[in-house]
Amino acid sequence: MTVYAGLISRSMAYVLDALIVAVFTGVTATALGMVASVVGELAHRLSALVLSSYLEFLPFLFAFYCTVFWALAGRTPGMAVFGLRVVRAEGGPLGWTASFLRALLLAFFPIGALWLLVDRRRQGLPDKVARTTVLRLSSPRDEVTAALRTAR
Repeated sequence: MTVYAGLISRSMAYVLDALIVAVFTGVTATALGMVASVVGELAHRLSALVLSSYLEFLPFLFAFYCTVFWALAGRTPGMAVFGLRVVRAEGGPLGWTASFLRALLLAFFPIGALWLLVDRRRQGLPDKVARTTVLRLSSPRDEVTAALRTAR
């Protein structure tokens, strides 16, 4: 039986993934700033520029993060915590193009995901455009079945 993931589990996975990206990027930017303050004036100015534009790059980094995880594993770490997997609407694995398109829409237009509230297959706008769906895996047996389905 196919169980489509709902708003709460998908939102919690999204927030967890966004937090992972934000913390990783913030720690990296802070470390760069600390190293640059020791190296010299030019490096210090460069780090100030990076730190000031940090928030502008977060959606791009989030889209990259999601694209890589969806294309390679079918889910992000946040989705894994909540037992979710993204697959093509017909049940196959996601390719790089579908992953990239879905990630861009989710990173820059997250409100479009709310379409899942009125869709019978719980597909948000990013899912509709990329022709994907998010499944809830309730047991390890479902995980094996989904892995076999994506291997085909």
